[in-house]
Amino acid sequence: MAEKTDSLPAKLDEIEARYSEIEKLIADPTNAGNSSRLIALSKEQGKLRTIVTRYREYKTTVAAIEDAEQILKDDTADEDFRALAKEEIQQLEGKKKNLLEDITNSLIIADQISANSVIMEIRAGTGGEEAALFARDLYNMYVRYAEGRKWKIEQLSFSPTEKNGFREVIFGIKGPGVWSELGYEGGGHRVQRVPQTESQGRIHTSAATVAVLPEPEELDIQIAPDDVVEHVSRSSGPGGQNVNKVSSAVKLEHVPTGITVNMQDEQSQHKNRAKAWRILRSRIYEEEEKKKRAERDSQRKTMIGSGDRSDKIRTYNFPQNRITDHRINLSLYCLDKIMNGDMDELVAALKNYDRQQRLKNF
Repeated sequence: MAEKTDSLPAKLDEIEARYSEIEKLIADPTNAGNSSRLIALSKEQGKLRTIVTRYREYKTTVAAIEDAEQILKDDTADEDFRALAKEEIQQLEGKKKNLLEDITNSLIIADQISANSVIMEIRAGTGGEEAALFARDLYNMYVRYAEGRKWKIEQLSFSPTEKNGFREVIFGIKGPGVWSELGYEGGGHRVQRVPQTESQGRIHTSAATVAVLPEPEELDIQIAPDDVVEHVSRSSGPGGQNVNKVSSAVKLEHVPTGITVNMQDEQSQHKNRAKAWRILRSRIYEEEEKKKRAERDSQRKTMIGSGDRSDKIRTYNFPQNRITDHRINLSLYCLDKIMNGDMDELVAALKNYDRQQRLKNF
């Protein structure tokens, strides 16, 4: 731990200095009329407050230990007084150790994206109809997990198949700790099982991809309106008499990144536009965060994986009732429970491994 703590003071002094600077900026009358600026400063201040408060308490504790040590070194001091100083040092050292651990944990967490809202995208991969059914099963697994945590689930878009699978499903989940719980799910998911359509009882391998996009607030990401081209058209496919009569489908194209979003699930153009913008903001935000992660990861590994769809992260083996997460070499023989939304053990293992990696590379 000594090697890690040696680098802490400079980092913490820097954070404390920034916190003090923010306090001055908030109190500056010239910023009074700039509400967006004040909100951004208040959010940054809130993120730093816990670390700064503990660091100041840590410095006070260190100073108290030094004072008590001076008493121990004073040969003229009363023996009872010296005994009290020795006892106080023992207590303060324990407090100092706990504070240091809390500060380190706070810094590790601060390196993560803080989001209580995510947009999840699940797409069927190789495997035809079986892959679409697996995509549906993954969707149900996440929904049950979210329901168990009383998180809010919002359907954004889905493309069903004839056998009730999903070619694609996009949905939002909101609630405390959503990103920290589900942020590890991005990547390629592989299933091994006997499909419902298989008459010979042979095991097939199919795949689906999952993307987990932290949903930013509008203040967290600024998109120039001129950078987005909007196309409005009539919806296609089943949907009642309104389809093909009203131009309600919305397509947004972000020119700098080439990211596009199509939304036609709602009969209202206004609702489709609102949903499309939410997904567009999340995809652009994730693209920017991916670049930042690449820069950080070139110097130190801080994540279990990139969350890229091409990364094969997990295998679901139904005949053996086994789920294997390849990133942490973990196999659990309770696949039935996990598919029913009981993901606690799996998520806890991923969070613990990620924390250890961040601490090691801090």
